Amino acid sequence: MVRAYVLLTIEIGKVEKVIEELKKIPGVTRADAVTGPYDAIVHIEANDLGELTRKILHDIHNIDGVIDTTTAIVVEIEES
Repeated sequence: MVRAYVLLTIEIGKVEKVIEELKKIPGVTRADAVTGPYDAIVHIEANDLGELTRKILHDIHNIDGVIDTTTAIVVEIEES
């Protein structure tokens, strides 16, 4: 299982609609509008890196209003 946070830049006036569309994507566990340099943050899960890439490039990038994304893949840190 691969998990990531995707930070989105969205066109003005389209944040609410983009959030609605994000929540329909299988694997999206949370999608929130936020303040700061990004307009929304999405938590997404996939079986592997290839599936995660497809979800971002084909599902998220194709939503009307999405300008840009920055992806932060979650890393598991083992305790000593």
